[in-house]
This record gives sequence, structure tokens and C-alpha cells, in this order.
Amino acid sequence: MLRIFSRIMVKVGKMNHSDQVRSCQLVKPVQVILVSDRCLNQQKGLPRVPVPPLWKTCEGYLSALEPIIEEDELKRAKQLVEVFMKGGGVGEELQRSLERKACNTDNWTADLWGKLEYFENRSPVVINTNLPIVCPRLDFRDKQGQIRCAAKIIIALLEFKTTIENETLPAENLGGKPLCMEQYSQLLSTCRIPGLVRDSVVFHAKSANPPKHITVVYNFQFFVVEVYHNDGTSLTVDQLCVQMERICNFTSATNTEPVGILTTLNRDSWSKAYLSLMKDQTNKESLSAIERSIFTLCLDRAIPRESDKYCTCDFHLITHGGGSQWNSANRWFDKSLQIIVAEDGSWGLNLIHIVTDGTVIMAFTDYLVAYMKKPEMIQASILPLPMPQKLHFSVTPDIKEIIEQAKRSMDGNIRNFGLSVMVFDHFGKNDLKAHNMSPDAFIQMAIQLAYYRMNKQVCASYEAVSQRMFRHGRVSLLLSTTSVSAAFVKAFDDPEKQNTEKIDLLQKAIKTHKENIKVVTGGHDIVAHIIALSLQAVENKIPMPDIFRDISYKKFLNYQLTTSQVTSNTGSVAVHQVDECFGYSSCYSVHNSHFVIEMAASNTDKRRSTHHLIQNMKDALLDMRALLEQTPRAT
Repeated sequence: MLRIFSRIMVKVGKMNHSDQVRSCQLVKPVQVILVSDRCLNQQKGLPRVPVPPLWKTCEGYLSALEPIIEEDELKRAKQLVEVFMKGGGVGEELQRSLERKACNTDNWTADLWGKLEYFENRSPVVINTNLPIVCPRLDFRDKQGQIRCAAKIIIALLEFKTTIENETLPAENLGGKPLCMEQYSQLLSTCRIPGLVRDSVVFHAKSANPPKHITVVYNFQFFVVEVYHNDGTSLTVDQLCVQMERICNFTSATNTEPVGILTTLNRDSWSKAYLSLMKDQTNKESLSAIERSIFTLCLDRAIPRESDKYCTCDFHLITHGGGSQWNSANRWFDKSLQIIVAEDGSWGLNLIHIVTDGTVIMAFTDYLVAYMKKPEMIQASILPLPMPQKLHFSVTPDIKEIIEQAKRSMDGNIRNFGLSVMVFDHFGKNDLKAHNMSPDAFIQMAIQLAYYRMNKQVCASYEAVSQRMFRHGRVSLLLSTTSVSAAFVKAFDDPEKQNTEKIDLLQKAIKTHKENIKVVTGGHDIVAHIIALSLQAVENKIPMPDIFRDISYKKFLNYQLTTSQVTSNTGSVAVHQVDECFGYSSCYSVHNSHFVIEMAASNTDKRRSTHHLIQNMKDALLDMRALLEQTPRAT
């Protein structure tokens, strides 16, 4: 989400490359309750996201600045805010303009992120914006096992699709409040379309002629597989196995150009190649078949693996395919949903961020993983099946050269992708709750402590949270670094500080974090409000207020820690996206007796090390827990 800021800063007064900010990828999950109601019945009753009071956002803005900027910078920022909030001044004018705009849309924050981040972001979607989910490895190691697993996943997806179409998907409820279910209806039959200036998204599920096929990719070739009979019933697992065996036998050896690698390019390059492809009628029909398909199934080769429980090669496979020599071209990264199944039992999902967020994706993933454990029903295959339809592409010399460029670009991006995964099994949420500590807030403090120990400074950080209590609710940003969290990390290794004082600071930091979560999920997103106000100045051709030109505003948006809690009930793990201009991304899951922590960063800055930071985080968790054990009054 926050890659939007690089474009905002260009509009408000030019921003140095190092001052840009990364997009949000996943969201803090909520413990939802399924209720017996049609999932879309509750949509109309959901409230709109409110526009927060100007004074409250400005107050929160200054509070967020306090721990991350110098004293003289904070003094000037306070002066600029005072001028901005002056009665009858530009702040009130921009606020009124935003309030008018909010009255004419269901969700002004979703419109903000959608237009400027998802559609105008020109970075490659791979690694940068797509949502990868790594699922627990399945027990097969050959082609037949891969095919049968893939067939069962297809059936699971089709059954899920039926619940969406029939509106029988159980509605979700949090604390007695219904949650927006719209994202589920956008998961399937959806595709991102590259554009020269901004991308678009197409939804085919509710078209006059909704798709009845999926796209299967094997050996870089694309096939259309019809998954429904003429009477509307779906193919069986055995019938789907027949179809995929035909595909694998057909493409055992090929010199086909890997057109899928084009979707790994930056959006400017890909949009130009896309327009070139569309000039040919055969290409146009093939692209339409991919875009209209219910989802894409990628049958991958196995890549070299490691021996640890959460093998990082699985994370690389699902995130980017392993490179042009492996499976990066065995993809269509613009599809809303790609199911990836490798020959060695590795599998997972790769999704576009335009239509869905982490809470919905993980709930959907848990459904698939649970379905895979069900016993199969034996169904005889009697009806004759049409042959899968191979999609053809006419590749000109110019497109062939762009394909080669895409290979080099993708491989370079992968080399710059640093990733570490740790299963922290020394304790889990049960132990922390025994100490009256919020597990999520405790982990947030540990991340900040680990970063402070490595860099000897406090940085801006955020945790992504959900606003699905509102109509069309998406993600919001909880500013994790506060004055009390900064005081805690600075005091923790100070030999002059007593343990009781450190405990007090930890408790205050955790209490503040929990209170801030309630504020953000309740509709007050300081970051979205501040940015929206700056954009109102652009839209209304009002001279940009000094508050948005000051160095403090750039530092406010320069997040070096971007975090998400995305916990799975089935052992699946989410991967956070990265950006070469910024710091670390972390996605973690919380369990009764352990945590799983994923850490990613760009290797373009040699000072960054995901391995060192994740090791420091392990030490921070252990040291913080030791502090609790040594100080009984914390309980």
C-alpha cells in the first residue's frame, strides 16, 4: 500500500529515492466467528469509513513524529501543524473537501489505495506487491502425486466457488460486528490488466457468460481446461487427472517461448509488450482465455531444497518461481489467484493484492489445506472429455528480445531478494498470556528492540491491520513506533535501569499498542487521512501546505520496519513483499507454543541482513521473556 507515497511525494514537492515508502502487503488477522447468514446479506448494513477529525489526526501525527525525528525538527513540525490547523486556514479547507468526497463514495480509504497504489504502481508485481502463501508440504514426490494433488485442489476451489455464487459462504463476525465479505467474491475469475499509465482490473465472475475453465501452465505453456460438464456439474478428481496427464505428456519437450515471464516485468515495460502482443489475433484470444479463467494452476518442477522445517526454497518457489531457469516463467502473475504445485510436494498460492488482503487469503488458504486432508470420494469417469486446448502465441523478434530482458530482470530481482524464516519454539502465546501480555504487542516490541540493537536508533514502523468492519474495508496502518516503545527499547540494555522500570516501560508500550489497534480498526487511520489531505490539495490545485514539504513528513513515511501478523490454523505461512529502497518486512504467525517469523529485505543495501535481524529478534524474545520471569510483579 505505501508505495503510493513515492508518487504522493513527487506531487507534493519531489522526494529523494531513499525517502520513498513501501507498500503494505498483509494484515493483522482477526479472530472471526462464523455466523449462519448469507455472506452478502450484511454488506448494505456496514458503515462507511469515517473521516477522522482534523485535530485528532494532527495530534496523532505529532505523536508519531516524536520518537523518530530530532528535537529541532519536531519543534518546526509543531509550528507547521499549528499553521495548518489554524481556523479558516488551508487544513480546514482540505478537510471539508475530503469530507465532501467521502460522502460520494462507499470507502474513501479503499479508493485512495486502489487508485494510487494498486493501479498506478509501476513496479513489478513479483516480490513487490503480490501475496504469496506457502502451504505445508504434501506427501508425494513424483509426477502422479503432483497431478492428483492438483486435481483435488481444483475440486476444492470449485466447491468454494459454489458457496460464493450461492451466497452460502458463512458470514464472518468480530465482537458482534459483521465483517465485509466482498473480497471473497473477487478472488476468482479476475485479472489485472497492464496499462501504459495505470493498470485496470477485470472481473468476469458476474459477466453474462462467466468462465467455465481454468488455465494450466506446464513447461511454460498455457492450456485451457474446461472444468464443468454441459449439465453444469464439475469434473471429478479422476477426470481432472486425465486432463493434466494429457497436458504433461503433450509438453514433455518444447521450445516454446516463455511468454509468462513477461508478467514479471515492471508495469511500464509489460504494458508496452502487452499492447504489442494484442496486435495479433491469436495472441489476443490466448490472452483473453488466461484473463477470463477462473484461476491459474501452475505445475512446477521441483527446485533444490534445504532440510529445515520451513525450507526457504518453498518460500522462493511460491513467491517468484526460483528464477528463469526454473519456474518464474511458469506463471501469469497478473491473475487474481495462482495455485502452485511442484513435483516434490511443495505448494502454495500467489495472489494479486488489488482484490484481497491477508485475512481473507489466509482464511481461504486454511480451507484449501483442510480440504486436502479429507478422504477422496471414488467417482467413475465415464463421460468422454474434450482435449485441453493449448494456447498459442505469435512471438515477434521484438517480443523475443523483451522476453530475454524479462529473464535477466527477474533473475536480478531474485538475487536481491533476502529472505529468512525462523520457527521460534521456546514459548508461544500461552506463556505470554500467563503474564498478561498481548502476544502481538509483545512481538512488535521484540522487533523494535532487535532493530534498535542492530542499528542503535529508533525507526518508523507499522503493523498492517484490517478495517473489514466497514463497507469495502481493506487494510489500515497501525503506527507501531511510539514514544513509549522507543523508551522501552532504549532502556532495555541500559545497565542503569532497574528491571522493574523496564517492566513498567514494556507494559506501557504494550498497553499503548493495544489501544492504538482499537483506534485504527475503529476507522481512524492517521496515515491515510494525512495522505488524503495532501492529495486534496493536488486535486483542488491548492498550493501544497508546508507541512507536506517538510523533512518531518518524509521521515514520517520512511518506514524501516513493515510488519503483519497473519496466523494460519493449518501451518501455512505468508510472505511479506520487499522494496529495494527501504528496510525490513516481517510477517509472523502466533501459536500456542511457538511463533513462525518470516523476514525479508532487499540485498541492494549491504547493511541489511535478514539473517542477523531474525537472530536478533530471537534474542530479543528470549531476553524479554527472561525479564518477565525475573520480575514476578509483571504478572
